[in-house]
Amino acid sequence: MQFSQDDFERLVLFEHTRKSAEATYAKDPLDADNLTKWGGALLELSQFQSVAESKTMINDAISKLEEALLINPLKHDALWCLGNAHTSYAFLTPDFDEAKPYFDKASECFQKAVDEDPSNELYLKSLEVTVKAPELHMEIHKSGLGQQTTGAGPETSFSRAKSSNSKKSSDLKYDIFGWVILAVGIIAWIGMAKSNMPPPLPR
Repeated sequence: MQFSQDDFERLVLFEHTRKSAEATYAKDPLDADNLTKWGGALLELSQFQSVAESKTMINDAISKLEEALLINPLKHDALWCLGNAHTSYAFLTPDFDEAKPYFDKASECFQKAVDEDPSNELYLKSLEVTVKAPELHMEIHKSGLGQQTTGAGPETSFSRAKSSNSKKSSDLKYDIFGWVILAVGIIAWIGMAKSNMPPPLPR
């Protein structure tokens, strides 16, 4: 996979966030904000991996976010991030019966996030979009685009003919996860900005 300069900068930023969160966790394992940041960074980094590595990283993100929610069950940003992780995992799972429980969990997480912060437009939009996600999943994998995105399926003359469209399928993967990536990035960036704010000036 080739990275643009923006992709490379995002990769560096989220790798730094991950390492920083890991170091903070060693000092304070009960910091729900830090665990949420860590899960968000792992979710971002998963977009730069192969499908198998991506799924492993998403599972790691899910465990960090669930750990944050054990500490603070009403933490809406962790709930929302967990919904994104389940959605991402579902899209990387070609078999719809295997993917469906992840979509269901995502919907449940988004609903809880909305319940905790009803005026948050991002949460409301995520809940709205997750209703359409299973249908989109079926269309993607039925059309064979999912095979290119997930690397599933045998090499056939049909899939070889479509390999010229690999850039399109790569773009499709980014489109699917685009809103997830952007939103998680914004949350992580805000979290980092808050934790690195300079002290207020004396009056």
